[in-house]
Amino acid sequence: MTTPAEQFEATLQNNTGKIVFGAEKTIHELCLALIAKGHVLLQGVPGLGKTLLAKTLARQLGGVFSRIQCTADMMPSDMTGINVFNAGENAFTFMPGPLFSDVVLVDEINRTGPKTQSALLQAMEEYRITIDRDTHALSDDFFVIATQNPHEFEGTYPLPESQLDRFMLLLHMEYPNANHEQDILRAYDTPGNTHTREMNVEKLPDDLLQQARDQTAAITVSDAMYRYVSDIASASRVHANVNLGLSSRGALALMRAARVEAALRGSEFVTPDDVKQVANAVMAHRLILSADAMLEGQQQSLLVDEILNQVDVPRD
Repeated sequence: MTTPAEQFEATLQNNTGKIVFGAEKTIHELCLALIAKGHVLLQGVPGLGKTLLAKTLARQLGGVFSRIQCTADMMPSDMTGINVFNAGENAFTFMPGPLFSDVVLVDEINRTGPKTQSALLQAMEEYRITIDRDTHALSDDFFVIATQNPHEFEGTYPLPESQLDRFMLLLHMEYPNANHEQDILRAYDTPGNTHTREMNVEKLPDDLLQQARDQTAAITVSDAMYRYVSDIASASRVHANVNLGLSSRGALALMRAARVEAALRGSEFVTPDDVKQVANAVMAHRLILSADAMLEGQQQSLLVDEILNQVDVPRD
């Protein structure tokens, strides 16, 4: 019998796969974030379909969709909104920004500076925004999917550690293989046939996402699994090549993602393999390397593997 979580992923894979080719792994990881109510940072070189993927996902989720195109001269108020003086009423009126939506695509987030990036911190953590001492609530379904270009690209700013920690998962879009690239050429090679056209994407069934979340909340997690995730977090903080390891928020993200991974495979309990399966997407972007490790060209993904190998796996 298919569970709600499995049905949710199957529907998302089927609908999205008609628009974005060869992104099954990325779509699976998006399911993890959506069910766990976490935000996603999507990295890849320009032209791989990151924006198309985000727009396709937003159409299936329904609700209000906003897109923020980040530039170097953006201000925080361009995201949050601003109080504007209304001369007729002799009072200030709040004009909400694009963050007051259900699904927000923050395109090329690392092309705007840290000051503007910081406008997302409260919104992503607390689902609310404070402007001129007034606090405004965001949608309960508030979901950020931000895209970024690799750091070495011209005109990009590194994301601060506090911003990176707000993203539950870092996903990578790679170049498609030859077969998938030929599918892209067949689908989009005619003049004007781009994702600016209206996409015929079915909306996900009502309440399916909530059912998947309810199923995930009922997953059994043993004390041994809690100790395992805690040990992984501790090991990341004392690793010789890591200056800043996994925070408590990061450990929670690892546990939540493992819960969803278990639900997506139809299990009723979390195993160490579920944790290992999601560890790289949850941990790699949170590990801040030491100066020596950066000089040696160490990769965070390899350090995650090292940390997992150092921690004893529970057998019960």
